[in-house]
Amino acid sequence: MKRTLLSLALIVAVSAQAQITTNTKAKVDPKNNKVSNPVVEKPKVKLMSKDALRACIDRQEANQKESDGIKADQAAYKANAEALRAEKATLEAEDAELGKQVDAVKAERDAILKEHEDIAAAAPKLSKEELKARNEAYQVRANAFAPMVDKVKAASEAHNDKRKAFAAKVDGLDAQFKAIEDRTEKHLDSTDAWKAECANKAYDENDEKAIRKEKAAAAAAAAAASAAGK
Repeated sequence: MKRTLLSLALIVAVSAQAQITTNTKAKVDPKNNKVSNPVVEKPKVKLMSKDALRACIDRQEANQKESDGIKADQAAYKANAEALRAEKATLEAEDAELGKQVDAVKAERDAILKEHEDIAAAAPKLSKEELKARNEAYQVRANAFAPMVDKVKAASEAHNDKRKAFAAKVDGLDAQFKAIEDRTEKHLDSTDAWKAECANKAYDENDEKAIRKEKAAAAAAAAAASAAGK
C-alpha cells in the first residue's frame, strides 16, 4: 500500500514539473540564485538597397528643383501682378481724362446749338453787318467742333484698344496663377509620395556617401563638358 502511494506521489510531482516552461534565455543571478528578466534581442532593421536609396535621393532632388521652379514662377507672377496694378491705375487716370474731354465736347455742342438759337432770335433786331459777323463767328466755332469730336473719338478708340490689351493681360495673369496652382498641387503630391516611400527609411550611410560622390563627379563632368563646348 505504501509503495502504491509513493508511486502516485512521484507521478504527481513529475507531472507538475513537466508543466513548468523553461526559459532558455533567462539569466541566473549567482548571488541569490534568482532568475532575472530574459534578454530579448531586437529584430534587425532592414536597410534600403543602394539602388532604392539612389532613387529616393533622385526624387528628393527633383522635388527640390521643382520647388525652386515654383518659387520662380510665383515671383514672376507677383511682378506681373504689380505691373498690371500700375497699368490699371494709368488706365483709370486716362478714363478720367477722357471723361473730361467727352464732357467738354458735349458742353461745346450745347453751346453751339444755343448760339445758333440766340442768333436766330436776335436776327430781326441786328443789322446786316452784325448778323454777318455773328454768323461768321458761329461758323468758325461750328467748323472747329468737328475736329474736336474727331480728336476725342480717336482718343477713345485708342483707349479702348488699351483696355482690350489690359483685359488680355489679366486673362494671362489668371492663366499663370492657375498653372502655378496646378504645378504646386502636383509637387505636393510628389512630396507626399516621397515622404511615404522614402522618409524615415533606414539606409547605409556609406551607400549615401558613395551616391553623393557619384553625383558630384557627374555634375563636375557635365560642367567641364559645357565649358569646353563654349
